[in-house]
Amino acid sequence: MQTEVVKVADVMQASLHMIDGVASVASAIAEMGRLKVSSLVISHRHEGDEYGVVTVQDIAARVVGLNRSAKRTSVYEIMTKPALTISAEMHVKYAIRLLARLELSRALVMREEEVVGMVTLRDLVIGYRESESAAS
Repeated sequence: MQTEVVKVADVMQASLHMIDGVASVASAIAEMGRLKVSSLVISHRHEGDEYGVVTVQDIAARVVGLNRSAKRTSVYEIMTKPALTISAEMHVKYAIRLLARLELSRALVMREEEVVGMVTLRDLVIGYRESESAAS
C-alpha cells in the first residue's frame, strides 16, 4: 500500500504574524499574548533583506534569562535571521529531517519566492503521523 504524500503546504499555518525589528521585546510579548502564538515573523526592510523570526524561546534565553529589560531590548537584537525557509511542496518527512538536523522548531514556507506561511515541527510531525495512519 502506498503512503499518502503530505506536503508542507498541507500542514502549515497560512497566517503570518509580523512585527517590525525595531519594536521592543515587550511589544513582541504583548503581541504574542494577544494573538496566542509563540513566534512572530520580522518583516524585511527592503528587497534584498531576509525575514527573521523571534520566538518565546528567544525571549526566554536572550532577555529574561540574561536579566535584560524587555522594554529596552529591540526584537532585532534577539531574533534569528535569516529565518530558515522551506518549499511548500516539500514532503513533511524531509522537512522534519531538516528541522531536526538543524535543531530548529519552525520554518517559513515559500512558494515561488513568496512567503506563504509558517510550519512548526509539531505541525509536521502530526501531519506525518496522520499520513502514516492513513497508509495502515
